[in-house]
Amino acid sequence: MTRALVIGLILASVVLNALAQILLRIGARSVAQSGNGSVLAGFVELAFRPAILAGIACYGMSLLTWLYVLGRIEVSFAYPFLALGFVLVALAGWQLLGEPMSTARAAGIGIILIGVFILARS
Repeated sequence: MTRALVIGLILASVVLNALAQILLRIGARSVAQSGNGSVLAGFVELAFRPAILAGIACYGMSLLTWLYVLGRIEVSFAYPFLALGFVLVALAGWQLLGEPMSTARAAGIGIILIGVFILARS
C-alpha cells in the first residue's frame, strides 16, 4: 500500500470523525431546543434523532477505517493526523453552526496545520 493511499485513508477517518462531531452537535442542539424538561425523555429523544444516528454511523465508519490504517502503518506516524479533527470541527462549527472563531483559535488551527504538514513530510 502506498504512503499516499495510507494518508488518504487517515484523512478519510479524520473527516468522518469530524463529521460525526458536527452531526452529534446538530442533533443535541435540536433536542435542547425542544424544551423537554425530563432528562430520561431527553435521552430517549436523542437516541432517535436522525442527526444523532448519522453521527454514530460516521463514528463507526471512522473507527473501521482507523483500524484498517493501524494495521498498515506505524501508530506514531498516523496518530498525530487526528489533530486535523480539531481543525475541521472548529472550521465547520464556525461556518456551518455559527460558532465563534477567535484570533487565538485561528492561530491554534494554524499551528496544528503546520505541525501536521511537517509530520506528513517526515
